[in-house]
Amino acid sequence: MPISSPLSGQLVTIFGGSGYIGNYVAQALLQRGARIRLASRAPHKAQALKPLANLGQLQFLPCDITREEHVAAALDGADYVVNLVGAFAGDLGTLMGEAPGVIARLAQTKGVQAMVHISAIGADANSRTAYAKAKALGEERVLAGFPKATILRPSIVFGPDDNFLNLFGGMIEMLPVLPVFGPEAKLQLVFADDVAEAVAVALEHSEQHGGHIYELGGPEQLSMMDIHERIAAAQGRSRRFIAMPDGLSAAFAAMPGTPMSRDQWTLLKAGSTVAPGARGFAELGVEPRPLGLFLDKWMTRYRKHGRFGLSNDRAKARKNAG
Repeated sequence: MPISSPLSGQLVTIFGGSGYIGNYVAQALLQRGARIRLASRAPHKAQALKPLANLGQLQFLPCDITREEHVAAALDGADYVVNLVGAFAGDLGTLMGEAPGVIARLAQTKGVQAMVHISAIGADANSRTAYAKAKALGEERVLAGFPKATILRPSIVFGPDDNFLNLFGGMIEMLPVLPVFGPEAKLQLVFADDVAEAVAVALEHSEQHGGHIYELGGPEQLSMMDIHERIAAAQGRSRRFIAMPDGLSAAFAAMPGTPMSRDQWTLLKAGSTVAPGARGFAELGVEPRPLGLFLDKWMTRYRKHGRFGLSNDRAKARKNAG
């Protein structure tokens, strides 16, 4: 159902809009009647958005944000801009540090009304990881170029098609015994739709939210061990989880070809929770939803017999009743 919004009819350029979060942000803005220019290296990856848009409401534009002329073309005529570009590989300092500053500077020059920049919890100029350093540099460059930009720092973003829950979901489906890296690390997983809503609200009310940084975390803090156990329960599977010592985990992450890089391991070990006193969802007027609201449904495909299988709770209830 369309949402009445001051964004209706306005042109929003989304850099990195063909990525995971971009899909949700685009949907939130399309619902509000905004016109979307999706600027990305691979805009074809977002073709699934087409049926959700009205005629002329969605435009795809190939764009390399490291080339200023590409950025300038993507911003021509734009009323609002959202930068979602993020990566764990490549020249992170350019992609997530310098390039966002170019976007911000050109947006200011072209009279863009408001800008939202997606950073991450843990952005830190003094971090040991290239990722966190680049995110901190990006924030600095964005605010220098567009002082009234809104910075959003989400925790790990989850959704039905994410690369986090589904990575562990697949492993738990296949393996009876699994190691857990950073078992005590606390994460405040945040639902992709809630992050998208925060982006839309920040654009709609830029006079209130511009120039501020918001940390976005879900309503509960879960350890990595908690998350593994919840996924197994939602699949209706009994699994043994082994808490891995940090030394072994770090050595594994340093090996080539593993599903977790050394930077990702370091960030995981540090946890990802909202800092005390930080602005967050409450100040944006958005109520974040917990993982438990969705997990049973999303893990259906990993259960034995799929939708005809039982979660652990349902299986236990049936056994006790019999």
